[in-house]
Amino acid sequence: MSRALFAAVAVLPLMLAAGSALAQTHGGHAGHGAQAAPACPPQARSRPAPKPKPSAATPRVTPRVATDPHAGHDERGAQAAPAPAAAADPHAGHDMSGMQIAPAADPHAGHSMAPAADPHAGHDMSAMQTPAADPHAGHDMSAMAGGAPNIPTSVDAVGGRMVETPPPAAARAAPAHAADLLFDPAVMAASRKQLLAENGDVRTTAVLIDTLEAGFGDGEEGYSWSAQGWTGGDINRFWWKTEGEGALDGKLHEAEVQALYSRAVAPFWDVQAGVRQAFRPDGDDTTHLTVGVQGVAPYWFEMSAAAFLSTEGDLTARVEAEYDQRITQKWILQPAIEVAMSASDIPELEIGAGLTSVTAGLRLRYEIRKEFAPYVGVEWTRSLGDTADYVQARGLDPDAVRFVVGLKAWL
Repeated sequence: MSRALFAAVAVLPLMLAAGSALAQTHGGHAGHGAQAAPACPPQARSRPAPKPKPSAATPRVTPRVATDPHAGHDERGAQAAPAPAAAADPHAGHDMSGMQIAPAADPHAGHSMAPAADPHAGHDMSAMQTPAADPHAGHDMSAMAGGAPNIPTSVDAVGGRMVETPPPAAARAAPAHAADLLFDPAVMAASRKQLLAENGDVRTTAVLIDTLEAGFGDGEEGYSWSAQGWTGGDINRFWWKTEGEGALDGKLHEAEVQALYSRAVAPFWDVQAGVRQAFRPDGDDTTHLTVGVQGVAPYWFEMSAAAFLSTEGDLTARVEAEYDQRITQKWILQPAIEVAMSASDIPELEIGAGLTSVTAGLRLRYEIRKEFAPYVGVEWTRSLGDTADYVQARGLDPDAVRFVVGLKAWL
């Protein structure tokens, strides 16, 4: 008996120490006994507690399930059991219906959410209530209904020129010159006339000596000239022309003078009309009515064409063209061609119908000054048709070449 009592007294401190350690380990299950928990009824285990629905004001919080360090332990005998293959739910068999997830703390708790004070409080805003005045008030905007106004441009005009709209009617209600309302109309008229004379209606006079030369060839040596000039304004001018030829011994073969009215009809082009008087040593002088054009063609070809109707009813014509090819600023090569025609035979002048002659020349001049340039060159002349027969009848060659030395000048 004493031995058994001794053994019980020896084991009692060990049991008390083991119970204290077990109580500390299961502190997380406060309220639960150390004995085995009674089994939950089947209906409580099959119907989990409903989860609370998050509201707009409460943020959604996902609870994190902590792993129970005592999962798989047999709490009835406080003896450790071998761990299962998968971790068991530490709350399996517990009634969780009374556990509600607490909402997260409001981050604005304790903050004043009252609206900010109006920065314009106390200011008189009555003057700001009236909208700005419409800058287009009273304007007819019907043309703007479909977009931008249809302003005429050069695209709408034939030839690419800007469309010019007529002036408004009010522009013609006052005097033709608004300055006459402020100044003496007679003084303003004299000023306008002077302005026109200085900026457009300029009177000029010029004399051009195209050729003044001597020719040397197989036949007789001779001379020739061709000159023209004008006086007048930009649009209307009096134009004169003269040309002729003769032998160096002093015998005149032929000469002519033209007096013409010239009017500008296009940039660089004039229409000319007047009379032509031809002089011959045999006394067979002829007067012609003359109509022609003269100007500068594209690429700076200087051209002239004229028709002559004599008092005898004979119709002749002549076309000339020349071009200045600049080699340097001083040296200029000038090719030129002249073609003469006749509508009928003129036996007294030894001219046949059709093309009567062709003359081509090439002259090289040196401009000592723009107004004074000596030159040398060569000229070829060919009589054609019945005109060649008349030349041969006089014992001359219808085909002739001569070298020329001359002067070109203008005043």
